[in-house]
Amino acid sequence: MSVPPESVVPPPPPGDPLVGEPSHDQRQWAMFAHLSALLGGLLTGHWLGIGCFLGPLVIWLMKKEVMPFVDDQGKEALNFNITMAIVSAILLALTVVTFGIGLVLTVPVGIVIGIAWLVFTIMAAIKASEGERYRYPFALRLIK
Repeated sequence: MSVPPESVVPPPPPGDPLVGEPSHDQRQWAMFAHLSALLGGLLTGHWLGIGCFLGPLVIWLMKKEVMPFVDDQGKEALNFNITMAIVSAILLALTVVTFGIGLVLTVPVGIVIGIAWLVFTIMAAIKASEGERYRYPFALRLIK
């Protein structure tokens, strides 16, 4: 018995971001987009967060056209790490403007922000490797 052509639903296009599961390559590149922020932070000493967004930026620019899941997660990693760079710059400016007195506030806040950055980045990498879209709890959506 054959099925009438009207009742056959066509399969989604390969790599469709809204339907189905991302491929292994897409999950792996999305995970690298998140983890590259950690590598950038280690290599640059997390100086104003500059190195933290270079890795996600490079991966996103390389893969955004061919891998929709990497496009989504690369933008997410990039937005979060740009947000962290802005927060780091604000803390540094507060320290400089107060001639070091602001260290009483900026050091504890910086430690908490640094730990949150580390934890959220690792969580995002794990979720991306599982094929889940991760959204950081606080990030400016600068890249859309």
